[in-house]
Amino acid sequence: MKVTVVGAGAVGATCADNIARKELATELVLLDIKEGVAEGKSIDMMQTAALLGFDTKVKGVTNDYVATENSDVVVITSGLPRKPGMTREELIGVNAGIVKSVTENILKYSPNTILIVVSNPMDTMNYLTLKTSGLPKNRVLGMGGALDSARFRYYLSQELKCSPADLNAVVIGGHGDTTMIPLIKHATWNSTPVTNFLTEEQQAKIVADTMVGGATLTKLIGTSAWYAPGAGTAAMVESILRDEKKLISCGVYLEGEYGQNDISLVVPVVLGKNGWEKIVDFKLSTEEQAAFNKSADAVRNMNDVLKTL
Repeated sequence: MKVTVVGAGAVGATCADNIARKELATELVLLDIKEGVAEGKSIDMMQTAALLGFDTKVKGVTNDYVATENSDVVVITSGLPRKPGMTREELIGVNAGIVKSVTENILKYSPNTILIVVSNPMDTMNYLTLKTSGLPKNRVLGMGGALDSARFRYYLSQELKCSPADLNAVVIGGHGDTTMIPLIKHATWNSTPVTNFLTEEQQAKIVADTMVGGATLTKLIGTSAWYAPGAGTAAMVESILRDEKKLISCGVYLEGEYGQNDISLVVPVVLGKNGWEKIVDFKLSTEEQAAFNKSADAVRNMNDVLKTL
């Protein structure tokens, strides 16, 4: 198996490191536009192989898309990171051109690949990638839901004083501070609803903390996070390449599911060798559906910016 990660910044490099450590692919290409960065980071990773015991071959290249030929999965992290006080929406103008160019170059050499979009604003970039690539919808996915759901489980675990691994918790909607919807009424602690253990006040705090999880870290460290985004992306790659059929929240193109059309939003899907293979209907309450519809309206407003570019 071969994987390419486009963008050797903090998120891309962390994703590549996770993929290499888990030996999810025999060959891993790290590509960046800045001379020497991908090469340097790939050599650094390969020098950990003797210590960590993995055999994945990591190769770094500068803007050489020929090296990405025949990739089974391509992760796109390219674009400007979010800075303190900056919204994902403000990134559209710059990142749309970058993501479109990357997609076109990748497909020249890997027309049958599966694309995972990490670049922000993710919902809009994923929609743009699908529309400009011509790929079947099941082969274009946005990463944000995997990250947001992991953050949701973290905040739940802090309140419940339990292991995040024992929790099942899903975030849907847009990948944004005001558009994501942590489904706390559906969250469980080893099959028992978490609401059995939490007050309404605790539940509200967990939801609120999850929604600003990204902004909280941006404020603390001065740029976007990278450990959890990189790990979340690698988890998606793992489910695809190993055909694990895991249920993961991902940004996907909707055609009637969850009451929405012609839009990319985060919903729970089954990930396997063909990309996303099934959208799982969580049977939202009236209140949850209303929130989802509101989230969709906000994402459509972002998508409208693409028409002006």
